[in-house]
Amino acid sequence: MDLRKLKKLIDLVEESGISELELTEGEEKVRISRAMAPTAAPVTQYVSAPAPAPAAPVAAAAPVAAPAEVLEGQVVKSPMVGTFYRASSPDAKSFVDIGSSVSTGETLCIIEAMKLLNEIESEYTGVIKKIFVENGQPVEYGEPLFLIG
Repeated sequence: MDLRKLKKLIDLVEESGISELELTEGEEKVRISRAMAPTAAPVTQYVSAPAPAPAAPVAAAAPVAAPAEVLEGQVVKSPMVGTFYRASSPDAKSFVDIGSSVSTGETLCIIEAMKLLNEIESEYTGVIKKIFVENGQPVEYGEPLFLIG
């Protein structure tokens, strides 16, 4: 079964909201299951009783939040669950590095799933700004892999 067909099936599962899909085509069998996102526990906030007003108004200092990292560009997400590899073999050169120019259809990495090596191709043209995953690390469906700007 070709990778594009698998990607369309994965998108179908995501869009429809179903949790699992199993498809048999000839001798090939594919099962796509989606883990439901856990719901966050409600946060309880306790507020103390207001203190008596001071004689003169006092300006309260606003807490300074740490600046969040601003990511501009297109994010390439994992189309499947598996193990992320930046190269075709341990001693081979990485497909791409930060700063590499890529074009649509160019191989970015490999994800090994069920003993199959799946080449992940770029959907965008640009420069690799960030690689979110370390080599050999497991990835989940929809997990960000690359930022292309």
